[in-house]
Amino acid sequence: MTEKKDIYEKAEKQMRLGERILAEIPGFRGYKEKELRRESDRLIRDNLYRRLLAAKSDVKSIFQKLSDRRAFDVLTDMDRLVARFDRVTEKVNHASYGYAGFFDVVKVEEENLDRMIDFDNQLVDGVDKIAEEVAAFKAEVARQDLTNAAARVQHLGEFLGSFEGTFDSRQEVILGVS
Repeated sequence: MTEKKDIYEKAEKQMRLGERILAEIPGFRGYKEKELRRESDRLIRDNLYRRLLAAKSDVKSIFQKLSDRRAFDVLTDMDRLVARFDRVTEKVNHASYGYAGFFDVVKVEEENLDRMIDFDNQLVDGVDKIAEEVAAFKAEVARQDLTNAAARVQHLGEFLGSFEGTFDSRQEVILGVS
């Protein structure tokens, strides 16, 4: 069973008795299912956000240690990396939950919400790569091994850029145009 189905089914099982009774009403049922899908997506994105915040915190710590060790050759790139982490982390935090306004031309359908949850689950792999790279870089800096610092900063920037590019295509997935 996929992680998406696990989260959705868990949310469905945790509905209160009143919600379950209302879910049997034909018009309300579809509404409630959409809400459960949106909530499942929010849980996944909140997890991504927390993990990116932890990685950003580690990057700031690395930046401070590199600054203390006067590694001037990578400080400018590290400063850009921290700013990029700030931007990407906030994008994840403030991204849409899959709502469309009542009068919007394009409506967000349930299958698109399922695709959005699948898409967000795929983003977990990107955050895993970023977290692994940050952890390896942090370990090197802790050992005072700065020989690969410039390469590490570049790789982290590439991983983060790739993640951001993928994340930016999320709106198309929500609307079902990709």
